[in-house]
Amino acid sequence: MNQQTVEISSCLEAMAVTFYNLNSDSGLKKLNDYLLTRSYITGYQASKDDLAVHAALSTAPSSEYVNVARWYNHIDALLKMCGVTAEGAGVKIESSASVSEGAPSSPPVADKKAPAAADDDDDMDLFGEETEEEKKAAEERAAATKASGKKKESGKSSVLLDVKPWDDETDMQKLEEAVRSVQMEGLLWGASKLAPVGYGIKKLQIMMTIVDDLVSVDDLIEEHLLAEPANEYIQSCDIVAFNKI
Repeated sequence: MNQQTVEISSCLEAMAVTFYNLNSDSGLKKLNDYLLTRSYITGYQASKDDLAVHAALSTAPSSEYVNVARWYNHIDALLKMCGVTAEGAGVKIESSASVSEGAPSSPPVADKKAPAAADDDDDMDLFGEETEEEKKAAEERAAATKASGKKKESGKSSVLLDVKPWDDETDMQKLEEAVRSVQMEGLLWGASKLAPVGYGIKKLQIMMTIVDDLVSVDDLIEEHLLAEPANEYIQSCDIVAFNKI
């Protein structure tokens, strides 16, 4: 099996992340650790970065890697339903048999005599040894969590809605605009498509990502989508899928 290298440059986190041997146990473990606090490879919605990493995996990951499996199944569902079009921050994928497993790639250095401390802050090597600063930060986070006794940070969910119009004369573009006009903290609208219902009527299928503690889907539907002014176009709204991410 060829070794695969996935270099992920995340502008949102201002750091470059490199994964080695994505189809090996060690590579999957590093990807699993990376996705522990992330829903997507880069950013807050599915993008071509996710597609690149998804394609680099030769098979569906084992449930042993719970975060990778959750992410993989979510991207798989999006591909089957409506596809992914967002550009993302950029992912570089290489196949290299010469890169030994666990060894970090060496970025070009303009001046070897120049201090490297500033560049090190911008690069995170998932296969390198943990620095003293990283160890200290991890210990501080663990201590803070234990001392506070508070619950973990609220999780997120991916929700698929079926939004149906009143009849075949309803302007579906305005219906979607009415749906997306609903904005609140913890709510992010995603991909959408029109699907036939019957008798010339189409429904809107739309994805959304929510922060569980901030957004109630039932309240969103009852108080916003089925209330004025959106109910001028929307006859009903149903939850088709609800998955933790």
